[in-house]
Amino acid sequence: MRTLFLQAPSFDGFDGGAGSRYQAKREIKSFWYPTWLAQPAALVENSKLIDAPPHKTKLAEVTSQAKDFDLTIMHTSIPSFNSDVKVAQALKAANPSMKIGMIGAKVAVESDKSLAQAPVIDFVCRNEFDFTVKDVADGQNWASIPGLSFRNESGVIVHNKDRAILENMDALPFVTPVYKRDLVMENYFIGYLKHPYISIYTGRGCKSRCTFCLWPQTVGGHRYRTRSVDHVIEEIVWAKKNFPQTKEFFFDDDTFTDDLPRAEAIAARLGKLGITWSCNAKANVPRDTLKKLKDGGLRLLLVGYESGNQQILHNIKKGMRIEVAEQFTKDCHELGIAIHGTFILGLPGESKETIQETMAFAKRINPHTIQVSLAAPYPGTFLFNQAVENGWLDEKNAELVDESGVQIAPLHYPHLTHTEIFQSVETFYRSFYFRTGKIASIVGEMARDRQMLVRRLREGVEFFHFLKERRSLDIAA
Repeated sequence: MRTLFLQAPSFDGFDGGAGSRYQAKREIKSFWYPTWLAQPAALVENSKLIDAPPHKTKLAEVTSQAKDFDLTIMHTSIPSFNSDVKVAQALKAANPSMKIGMIGAKVAVESDKSLAQAPVIDFVCRNEFDFTVKDVADGQNWASIPGLSFRNESGVIVHNKDRAILENMDALPFVTPVYKRDLVMENYFIGYLKHPYISIYTGRGCKSRCTFCLWPQTVGGHRYRTRSVDHVIEEIVWAKKNFPQTKEFFFDDDTFTDDLPRAEAIAARLGKLGITWSCNAKANVPRDTLKKLKDGGLRLLLVGYESGNQQILHNIKKGMRIEVAEQFTKDCHELGIAIHGTFILGLPGESKETIQETMAFAKRINPHTIQVSLAAPYPGTFLFNQAVENGWLDEKNAELVDESGVQIAPLHYPHLTHTEIFQSVETFYRSFYFRTGKIASIVGEMARDRQMLVRRLREGVEFFHFLKERRSLDIAA
């Protein structure tokens, strides 16, 4: 089937790509590669991938191409679902014979509900969906395709048996040729990564059991299944040749350091190639391994600290000790490894006091840059069920973003309101960045790197306007 893979037009600045952990309009514009769409697109011959948000592709541009395709696969999420359904309706209006399917965590855990809410959707692919999509595109009988939920000719919703989890990750083709064919790499940018960058996955799944984390609980699972070292290096070599302007590669695995010997082996090969790279990591990597990764070209680690309060880390099953995270961060500083530290406000056990404790912790360990998010109870996660059961979340009003795509604070506690959690994000950023020492280090960094100067100035303007927009939001209800 002539197949279109689509990340639909959405809110201005909405980072809804399947590589994004939080689908929302962020403090500054940032766009991740739509890797989870590019992967099945690489399996389907003569397909096309349209990633509308970073390319500023309007709905009219998408619908004008509807007649060229028999099948459209859309990535969706809880925040973008209603908007994505409207796009699907527009596509069907332009080409009534087109079949439309959706992928993503939203439809993986709410397949029945999603199909019932949106008659325009013909099917959804549950869990790990790559080969489910390929089977549909190859024209197989829908009733025989594992992992598929669909509306049959009588309008009845049917759920096929689950698809077995993919064990041979080398069976997946490279995604970077799809990037080369359909995307403009300069349109993808993340504040803490060098620009232009490329991100890929070298494995799926995460050993950790963090109660809030969406992907391991809905799509990837808790076993880290990996591509072979040779397979990863082959793709990097191909991408380096075909994207000579690349300044940095990012490995978007949930936790690249879950398999330390493999991480070291990849680093050793990357070092010989002169590759600069970064990855997601847990704050428990031994110093010896950090040294080997740094020698192999590692520049930055994206680290989920989440909180500076030990009880909250226990509450969310983080499996991390504060003192271990502190030593890890100290080692990174001494070895010259930059850290982008991520924190979440509003997790179970949060209070005014623990928010202050986390702010103090962030300033004490002093990562290079930070990201402060609001606890997001996505359906399909332990946190969502826990929040509903305890009355921290009204399931009927569980929106994660407002009407403009900005993330809101959906959780509340008897001692801590939505508004207090929401406003603490701005306070956190101000207290971290507006310190004399931090400002001096940023100014010094910008003086050494003109490109960094331009990017920081742009981000500062965006952040200013974002804060103005946040102040105008009425979230007290």
